Amino acid sequence: MLENTSAEPAAPHVRFGLVGYGAWGGHHAAAIVQTPGAVLRCVCVRAAASRQRAAADHPAAEVVADYRELVRRDDVDVVDVVLPSHLHAEVATSALEAGKHVLLEKPMALKVEDCRRLIELADRHRRLLAVGHELRLSSLWGKLRQLVDDGAIGRPKYVLIELWRNPYRLGSGGWRFDIERVGNWILEEPIHFFDLARWYLHAAGNPLSIFARANSRQAEHPELQDNFSAMVNFPGDAYAVVTQTLCGFEHHQTVKLTGTEGSLWARWSGAMDRTRQPTFGLKHFNGDTVRDIPLEKITGELFELEDQIAMMVRAIKGGGPLSATGVDGMWSVAMCLAAQRSVDSGKPVQLDLPDATP
Repeated sequence: MLENTSAEPAAPHVRFGLVGYGAWGGHHAAAIVQTPGAVLRCVCVRAAASRQRAAADHPAAEVVADYRELVRRDDVDVVDVVLPSHLHAEVATSALEAGKHVLLEKPMALKVEDCRRLIELADRHRRLLAVGHELRLSSLWGKLRQLVDDGAIGRPKYVLIELWRNPYRLGSGGWRFDIERVGNWILEEPIHFFDLARWYLHAAGNPLSIFARANSRQAEHPELQDNFSAMVNFPGDAYAVVTQTLCGFEHHQTVKLTGTEGSLWARWSGAMDRTRQPTFGLKHFNGDTVRDIPLEKITGELFELEDQIAMMVRAIKGGGPLSATGVDGMWSVAMCLAAQRSVDSGKPVQLDLPDATP
């Protein structure tokens, strides 16, 4: 891991406590120490070998085994939670009750009720609660939203989000392949695409219903759904299709948007999701001509994570906007759970989140 070896800046800085130091937690730590205005004060990880690795990677940070010790620290402003999904609500609750801001990896929680409680806690303690839908910060996927808002395709009517990738990694202790800890596989990655669909079609209003299908290549584990597709209906005639397979190879994502006056097509490919050397592009059709849209910088999961840490620093320091709020995170969880109910029942499922504003 890269360590920030320079002296701490004289200007006020945001002090991070990181809970979790698996593969993705290590990337969070690296992003924190490389972000101007941020400092990594403490890392919490239960496994002794991982604590040793964290201490070696980040000698300026204290390493502890109990997250309750981390959230009680006076020198931590924000708790960054990068744990298996079933632990998100517990640790985020403890951090908010301790008066810390929270950056919470997706899914926000495994139940809508837990999401709502976290939102209420953040409001009560006047703390920021951000959810890790980092694709919103991408120079590629974010550019689509900007073009939609600028009227490049008129009124959006349809979005297709497709992922073709290799199978999931097991995760620490095999948690990602344990349905009790992961909740369901729709919460693991399609959740990002449900979030993007709602984000791109925000002008239509929040989604109304979902119909989904899925299957598994493992007969002994039908709950681990390798192939998944869903249709999401929005107010009016707008709708989205979210589809992915874990039976492919490498990592290839596309988004296609059409509207009353044009269309957009974005693509991203890499040998794996965390590559720093992807290929990507964006095209716009205005009804007459197709043109390539230049992008400001390279895009990919690791770059978007760095942007997410910087976003959190800005929000805490100056009150800047969060890229994805607790309400956004709750909607994403609700959509995934509805999709799973649809898969299980073979029927469309209605979405209803009272008191949840866009």
